[in-house]
Amino acid sequence: MAPLTQSLKVPIEQLRWKLNPTGLGFKTTAEVEPHDEIIGQQRGVDAFRFGMGMAKKGYNIFVTGEPGTGRQATVKKLLKELSHKDKAPDDLAYVNNYKHSEQPILLRFPAGGGAKFKKDVQGFLDNVKREIPQLFESEEYIARKNEIAEAHERRVREFYKSIEEKVADTGLVVVRMQMGPIQRPDLVPMVDGEPKRLVDIEDLVEKGRFPREEFERLRDKRLELKEELDNIVKQVKELQKEVGKKHEEVDRLMFLSLAEDFVAPVRKKYKAKKVRTHLDAMLEHMADNLDEIKMLGGQQSQAPQGMPFMMSAPNPDDLLRPYQINLLVDNSERKSPPVIFETYPTYRNLFGAIDRQGDRFGGWRTDFTKIQAGSFVKANGGYLVINLMDAIMEPGVWPTLKRSLKTERIEIETFDPYYFMAGAGLKPEPIDMDVKVVVLGDTRLYHMLRHYDPDGPKIFKVRADYESAMDRTDDAVQKMAQFVAAEVKKEKLRPFDASGVAALVEEAVRMAGRQEKLSTSFPALADLLAEADYYAGVDKAKAITDKHVLEALEAKIHRANQIEDRIQEMIDRGSLFVDTSGEEVGQVNGLAVYSMGDHMFGKPSRITAVTSLGKEGIINIEREADMSGPTHNKGMLILSGWLRNLFAQDKPLSLAASIAFEQSYGGIDGDSASSTELYALLSSLSGKPIRQSVAVTGSVNQKGEVQPIGGVNQKIEGFYLCCKNAGLTGDQGVMIPKPNVKDLMLRPEVIQAVKDGTFHIWAVETIEQGIEILTGVKAGTRTKTGWTKGSIFALANERLKELGESLRDFGKKGDKKTSSKPKKKTPAKKK
Repeated sequence: MAPLTQSLKVPIEQLRWKLNPTGLGFKTTAEVEPHDEIIGQQRGVDAFRFGMGMAKKGYNIFVTGEPGTGRQATVKKLLKELSHKDKAPDDLAYVNNYKHSEQPILLRFPAGGGAKFKKDVQGFLDNVKREIPQLFESEEYIARKNEIAEAHERRVREFYKSIEEKVADTGLVVVRMQMGPIQRPDLVPMVDGEPKRLVDIEDLVEKGRFPREEFERLRDKRLELKEELDNIVKQVKELQKEVGKKHEEVDRLMFLSLAEDFVAPVRKKYKAKKVRTHLDAMLEHMADNLDEIKMLGGQQSQAPQGMPFMMSAPNPDDLLRPYQINLLVDNSERKSPPVIFETYPTYRNLFGAIDRQGDRFGGWRTDFTKIQAGSFVKANGGYLVINLMDAIMEPGVWPTLKRSLKTERIEIETFDPYYFMAGAGLKPEPIDMDVKVVVLGDTRLYHMLRHYDPDGPKIFKVRADYESAMDRTDDAVQKMAQFVAAEVKKEKLRPFDASGVAALVEEAVRMAGRQEKLSTSFPALADLLAEADYYAGVDKAKAITDKHVLEALEAKIHRANQIEDRIQEMIDRGSLFVDTSGEEVGQVNGLAVYSMGDHMFGKPSRITAVTSLGKEGIINIEREADMSGPTHNKGMLILSGWLRNLFAQDKPLSLAASIAFEQSYGGIDGDSASSTELYALLSSLSGKPIRQSVAVTGSVNQKGEVQPIGGVNQKIEGFYLCCKNAGLTGDQGVMIPKPNVKDLMLRPEVIQAVKDGTFHIWAVETIEQGIEILTGVKAGTRTKTGWTKGSIFALANERLKELGESLRDFGKKGDKKTSSKPKKKTPAKKK
């Protein structure tokens, strides 16, 4: 093997970072002090603490970071620590507005005071319900009512007695005429000891049976006294109204006297002006609606015929509903500000609603008791945490959240798309808000809101950005061990021995994608701990070792890698063309990464290049077929730039070259194959074959430097599996960019194959190094006389020159044919 090929091999010790279990300082995690502190998120934690400490308007917190980095658990822990420094916020209650019932009034109480006030008011209402019916049946009440009635009757009798004295000896008498349900006093003549109507007497006069002079005297006298009688009747009516008012006044005075005794302890207990005003308004409303209060005793009026549903006695609770307390937020059991995680942030769950119910007439009705609080109101004086993407997807949530945070107040209403079907609505008194909102979202959502919504930066002035990885220091490794100990204690797992912890830390390094980093995806690591505990249980082991951790990892891959296995089967049976031996011109094995969400794996893909005479330049077949993403297109354009820089300084770049990912039937994106495509193109131009036993990955810049790529471990392991299934020959391997060496965390099986010499890994910095490994021919250098003779670049340059000259010569031939004189036409012979 060429010296360059040997010198560019990656040393065994760099293929994977290993943690020596003996260096951890313990045998099992039973010896480690559990610690549940937040690990590896100092930047995000500092920003979060700052946001929590800022009491100014708009300093709500937007937590960004990749899902699975433990954002929610960290936020929960920080809020638990920081929220205990303050006292519990006020209770909130809505009460009836007796003047404008559509505008319920908001009352505030110290924490726990709302529940006490509601209980005290309910006690007052219970006293009213129990004592008021007895009040209106008491001897005192009946005596006072009788006294008023007797006084009324005496005055009425005096009125009628005065008129009867004037009527005496006039031949007239006062009688009561029945006019339907009403009796009315009237004056009629007395004839032969019997009262007779004037009409009847007039008939007697006409028949000559009654003197006309007497009739006329009685008639005139009646008219004289009738005016005075009507005046008396009017006075009696006024007296009856006065009596009615006296009855009402007695009822009111007796009720208020008793009610004041009941409400006095409540007044004494609550000094707030707004509460006292409500109590006064409540008593005034009761006194103005005594007819309903009296019905608490079960009294009811007879229902009209045909309306039996009105005959049932009213429910006392319905009668007293206007005087109840709607305790919206009860903080009686809190010692510190509320911390609410709203996992289902619909409009109703966040901002509350005003319920309504159908009545028996088919309409809708509602009142202040139907007002319901949402999480936003319940978190007032504390903290609310929501997933912003969930909230934005819900209708009406984002505009209301913005408006509430900007104005620092909220008016509870129902978000109802079918509002035209609703009955009369309420407009409750707005609530002044003092709530710190924490939203969880990814970086993309954060930047979208800042770009498209100018209100976003105004209400979320603090960004706590969580990282997916942390530096791999000795202190971080020890904290990882403490994390394992804490999870063991929390989930009641078997203890991990030092090798098990080492295996977990190494997996965290692999998840981070860099040897100098550790993943902060602690939820995923916690799952791995639980799964390793399961396999330790299957083994009936007392402690979890590295063997159990590796079993858990392999089992997790097996559960998710069905697609990987199917693709590998297609490669093994020859349905997908991948050569792992031999040499081919213009053909190379590229490496691609497939991400299935819960599993990522690499597989080789054949890349071919074909060159010919033409002016089209490099043709990206994927792009022509609309199967290429922007990053892949960029890589192809950079490849063209490298060619022009190297070979088009003394001649035009005249060629037609098509490059394709063979058997690719889906979209392709990324520039990690740009160097691979360039190797295939150089092979096609130079005519030198490429070793099919080597797979290649890496992007290239216009200067020919090979740049790092992602998924390097999966790519190497994917090609290794293909070679293993086809049979390891000892000259197979993968060529990677040198900067990716620090990212290597290969599986033990691949490392063992490298140790045995059956598989190789090369790290290259330039295209020159890569093409020499692939072809065994030096790339060449430019001298005054040209490129190094026999080198790849010399052969490629010569081919490009030939293509340019051929194109030029072909063009000249075409011009000569076009400019030649046309032959004279032979005149047609006459027949």
